Amino acid sequence: MRPVEAGYISYAALKDGTVDLADIARMNDWLDLKADNENRIIRWKQANE
Repeated sequence: MRPVEAGYISYAALKDGTVDLADIARMNDWLDLKADNENRIIRWKQANE
């Protein structure tokens, strides 16, 4: 559901098979990477204020 919540795909695409598990895994990996990068930026800013 993370890719749906993030707005990358619609729930209908998830249900009707428009995207497969590899697509979903790739989107989840990207969301993890994006969150990690955002957290690193926040920590860096806090350490350098």
